[in-house]
Amino acid sequence: MARFIDRVVLHLAAGDGGNGCASVHREKFKPLGGPDGGNGGHGGDIILEVSPQVHTLLDLHYRPHIKAGRGKNGAGDHRNGARGEDMVLEVPAGTVVLSETGETLADLTTVGMRFIAAEGGYGGLGNAALASAARKAPGFALKGEPGETHDVILELKSMADVGLVGYPSAGKSSLISVLSAAKPKIGDYPFTTLQPNLGVVEVGHDTFTIADVPGLIPGASEGKGLGLDFLRHIERTAVLAHVVDTATLEPGRDPASDIEALEAELAAYQSALDEDTGLGDLRDRPRIIVLNKADIPEAEELAEFVKADLIEQFGWPVFIISAVARKGLDPLKYKLLEIVQEARKARPQQKAEPKLIVRPKAVDAKGKGHDFSIEEDPEIPGGFIILGEKPQRWIMQTDFENDEAVGYLADRLNRMGVEDALAKAGAKAGCAVTIGEVTFEWEPMTAAGVDPTLTGRGTDIRLSRTERVSAAERKRASQVRRGLIDEFDYGDGQEADRERWQG
Repeated sequence: MARFIDRVVLHLAAGDGGNGCASVHREKFKPLGGPDGGNGGHGGDIILEVSPQVHTLLDLHYRPHIKAGRGKNGAGDHRNGARGEDMVLEVPAGTVVLSETGETLADLTTVGMRFIAAEGGYGGLGNAALASAARKAPGFALKGEPGETHDVILELKSMADVGLVGYPSAGKSSLISVLSAAKPKIGDYPFTTLQPNLGVVEVGHDTFTIADVPGLIPGASEGKGLGLDFLRHIERTAVLAHVVDTATLEPGRDPASDIEALEAELAAYQSALDEDTGLGDLRDRPRIIVLNKADIPEAEELAEFVKADLIEQFGWPVFIISAVARKGLDPLKYKLLEIVQEARKARPQQKAEPKLIVRPKAVDAKGKGHDFSIEEDPEIPGGFIILGEKPQRWIMQTDFENDEAVGYLADRLNRMGVEDALAKAGAKAGCAVTIGEVTFEWEPMTAAGVDPTLTGRGTDIRLSRTERVSAAERKRASQVRRGLIDEFDYGDGQEADRERWQG
């Protein structure tokens, strides 16, 4: 038996961007070929798309960990890396995407509608794209950005026009089976229906959809029975139909008390959607009352007796039917169609589009004055934390093993105004400054923002006094580890000294 899954938690990891390439064109008789490193490819996105072939979230329930393809690295000769493959997940119409905090991110109601749930990282620029008048042949490239990683919650809310509510064994499944071609499980015991059943009802040349909601009993809002897990499936309905069992023999049960008890549970249930397709809150939806099981003489007599009282008490239309005997169904169908058509006319008209792409909120690349903010570091005395989309992206793009790349980062931060903002905030030379996951000592004397003097590839003269291990030191340490040279022998005939090597 297929399981009905209407709520899943997905762990998403979009593709990382590929790294840019630092390359210099080499060709015979062309000694100054110039930079030709290509850009890295963007990482793949994770996209949710509404498909008419999917009716449940079962597939995603069994594979909740989703990862998109990584972008390829750039290469020399201006070859850009390929974009990572997108991961497209098919979901049924009526799927609501929620964040971990419960915020509604998207409401996917139309076939073909798409939502980018996790965006892939941007590929890093190659040194050909970084060349400028100041850096004619950059000896570095930018690294690719990591893709977004977060969790989202998918909830399926059935797109039914009519929702049936009632006590267990009131005949909701039987009513759907005779009004439509649906074949739900039917039995005379509590909670026969363990999942919502949907059916399409044809009335002349028109149709509408109908769904029942299992497990709605007094105390369901407090977790009794099946609880309120399935009530999300009637949030979009245009009309609610109370199916009342007029043949029940349980003490203390009568049509009026049954309806009042279920209305109290509906009032306790609050919709998670603030804007519910323009239909308002559940307590404002049109209602009708369906007195079922009129094929039993005593039940039909009770239904005729209480019909007038129910109309006077609730003010809703009342129909007496028998789902088993198929009695009184036509007036009920036409009344339901009439209410559904009125609700459809009242809905705001949406522009018909084959595919509506919903994207996350874009970052304003041209915004000035709102790119970053500075706060005092609560963990490091005298330290500061720089917050902002751009600075954190630039940190992830920087290769800190390359002094020229670090100098380029300093120039970018200076042009944004970070240096001046730190000075105004009271930062002192040597204080700890944290951007993203990187903490470094602030050196205001570093001439950031000026045209760097041309030096060797991968170096920056402004960082000549850095305590960072140089390339020559790394090379010598590697030779020592492999036993190629003596650790203290520098080839000048002098006595080895541990304090001798200063870089």
